[in-house]
Amino acid sequence: MWTIARLNWPFYLMALSVFATSLSGAIWLADPLLRVGCSMAFLGSAYFLFISLGVSHLIYDSSDLYRWNWLIRLWPESPPSHAIFCHGGFDETSESVRSLWPDSHWFVLNHFDESLMTEPSIQRARVLFPPTVGTLSAPFNRWPTANQSADLILGLLAIHELRKSADRDAWFSEAHRCLKKNGRVVLVEHLRDLPNFLAFGPGFFHFHSASSWKRNWEAGGLRLLENFPVTPWVRVFVLGSS
Repeated sequence: MWTIARLNWPFYLMALSVFATSLSGAIWLADPLLRVGCSMAFLGSAYFLFISLGVSHLIYDSSDLYRWNWLIRLWPESPPSHAIFCHGGFDETSESVRSLWPDSHWFVLNHFDESLMTEPSIQRARVLFPPTVGTLSAPFNRWPTANQSADLILGLLAIHELRKSADRDAWFSEAHRCLKKNGRVVLVEHLRDLPNFLAFGPGFFHFHSASSWKRNWEAGGLRLLENFPVTPWVRVFVLGSS
């Protein structure tokens, strides 16, 4: 939760300022209409501050998302021998995931492109979480990995940073190229849906809809094998070759 707050601190600072100012106005202003307006602004800012941070706490601190039981169950018999972990310049989890299967051979690919990923939160994330040792810089559409080399390709809360649909098509095409015949692509994302709207308000527009993701992975030559939620706000899509 605190990582989310640190990466998006200008929005939370603005909400906190509105919260304090509108609360004062609702209490001290004499004009009834102004007091109603301040009360509405107070409720809106309070909702954003406490609901969005509370949901972030439930997702990132209290759920199974970063405890990885959902990921381990996808390989109940033997771990993947070769795996690819993809991120967009913000990597706080690859070391934790790699520790699940320390004997597996891992590629960690950093798809950050400053011409495409221009949001200030990404810039702050790159400072707070520099790439881990051994990370390879790799364009999202040209990976330094061999054809049919990976049992597992993991895109964890990162591929949505490719804002153009055609770029996401290209990412899935590369994943398809690098995936072994019986391998799995595991995509983990927030969705542009009602639960995320209620939690994050207009911020849910930063995510993509399930139907949009479906078009992207099908354009890349992949098909859905299964999907399941990890909390109401995050969904896992397990994909294989068509």
